[in-house]
Amino acid sequence: MGSKKKETALQVNISTQELWEEMLSSKGVTVVDVYQGWCGPCRPVVSLFQKMRIEVGLDLLHFALAEADSLDVLEKYRGRCEPTFLFYAGGELVAVVRGANAPLLQKTILDQLEAEKKLLTEGGERKVIKDEALSDEEERLSHEKDGGEDEDVVSSEKSCTLAIIKPDAVVHGKTDEIIMKIQEAGFDILTNEERTMTEAEMRLFYQHRAGEEAYEKLVHHMCSGPSRLLILTRTEGTEDVVTAWRTLMGPCDPNVARMKQPDSLRAQYGTEMPFNAVHGSRDGEDASRELALLFPSFKFPDQVQEAPLGQEAGGAVGPTQVVHCPEDSD
Repeated sequence: MGSKKKETALQVNISTQELWEEMLSSKGVTVVDVYQGWCGPCRPVVSLFQKMRIEVGLDLLHFALAEADSLDVLEKYRGRCEPTFLFYAGGELVAVVRGANAPLLQKTILDQLEAEKKLLTEGGERKVIKDEALSDEEERLSHEKDGGEDEDVVSSEKSCTLAIIKPDAVVHGKTDEIIMKIQEAGFDILTNEERTMTEAEMRLFYQHRAGEEAYEKLVHHMCSGPSRLLILTRTEGTEDVVTAWRTLMGPCDPNVARMKQPDSLRAQYGTEMPFNAVHGSRDGEDASRELALLFPSFKFPDQVQEAPLGQEAGGAVGPTQVVHCPEDSD
């Protein structure tokens, strides 16, 4: 009974719109566990939240529970089987974590608290985000509702590139953490989709490496489980999106990345080849070809849209001629 009281005191149960607004207006950072009525709140994280409250105090850190079906503002989260944690500061959404990933939750809590303390003492603007996964789903549903007559069009002012969070990173629960780092680096995510690749797709995708010893291992790995496919663009800085994404990824081999670019994604999340966590297009032409293969309905007005991999622009089928360097390999 005592344990139940502690848990209730730790996480405020938000059951009305008034309570929602009141909780979100609290000074500091509020972490809301959005749950479904049929599965209940995420119990495994309660001990972490208790530990965090003891470590950082009660003034600027608040925890809440909200059933998706009980609040209209959470309508888009209904029916989702994985736990979702929404981070609010000043009434604005500042971070999202999906899944009961305790290390990521702890890191996000500490990062958001630090940012909020800095803002409260020094002033400045709060970094507000959109829940990209929900935004993408809204666009998809709207497209389907309209009958799918119009192609999805990306702004002609932006060039795009493909990013893939590979199965090795997804299976170890690193997806949200990597996406957070991508957003912090100044990238905009136009599409965010989890997909398990087929062998046929990956053989075509990597056909320029068909003669290499690692080809079969790479294809098998990319089909071994879900990947997260992202279309990235960039509005900050002067560096083009393809180059900027390759810089953030780091050298292909995680061991080399740890020596040369220890802050890169492959250094932090890769283990060994081909388990290097992320994929990126080599150049603009490569990005167009990969996007045409994996996202055939997207059109990019500012880029010459290439035919899918292995197909020449005129329609004749033939191998893609690519000068391949080990350092640029997947």
